[in-house]
Amino acid sequence: MSRRALSEFLGTALLVMAVVGSGIMAQNLTKDVALQLLANAIATGGALLGLITIFGPVSGASFNPVVSLVGYFVDRDSSIAVLITDVVAQISGAIAGCIIANIMFAHPFVEISTKVRTGGPTWFSEVVATVGLLLVIWGGKRAGANVAVLVAAWITGAYWFTSSTSVANPAVGIGRMFSDSFAGIAPESMPMFAVMQILGGLIGFLIIKTLWAVNRAVS
Repeated sequence: MSRRALSEFLGTALLVMAVVGSGIMAQNLTKDVALQLLANAIATGGALLGLITIFGPVSGASFNPVVSLVGYFVDRDSSIAVLITDVVAQISGAIAGCIIANIMFAHPFVEISTKVRTGGPTWFSEVVATVGLLLVIWGGKRAGANVAVLVAAWITGAYWFTSSTSVANPAVGIGRMFSDSFAGIAPESMPMFAVMQILGGLIGFLIIKTLWAVNRAVS
């Protein structure tokens, strides 16, 4: 369990470091918001590809409490103690990753984001982004595909086709509260993001159980 927890901690920390660090770098290099988003999306997708590839064999590389929770109910291959440990490691890793990014760019070690992200369309986008992420993960597993590539592709694309820029991860969202930068999320915005992500997790769980339970029965 300690190796698994360390894997989830490091993976989530490095992921948030990539998200926040690339957001700060983009802001430093250009005032064009579209270019900032493009840089942020590419860096995040690239980081996900590498991190899922290397940490996947150790812990499954969820880096995401919703993914861990859905995995617990879909695959039934871990205990509640492992689930709780994963979530704690993910959240603490996300905060550590944000602090590391702040240090690298000479920001205060801990700062509070003022970037408010709110409104019905933004919240709905988080449901869509989370459902899509879960389907890509479990669909990719069932198809025997490279899940790291699929997740990286989904998140990179979803940065652009969701109005919320596809956070789809409560731990990452919590980490991003501690950066007052392009990638930041104001603390007052995070509760509804988490609620919508959990709702997306429930919907994704129901779809996964319906689609792939049928496939197993047919085969």
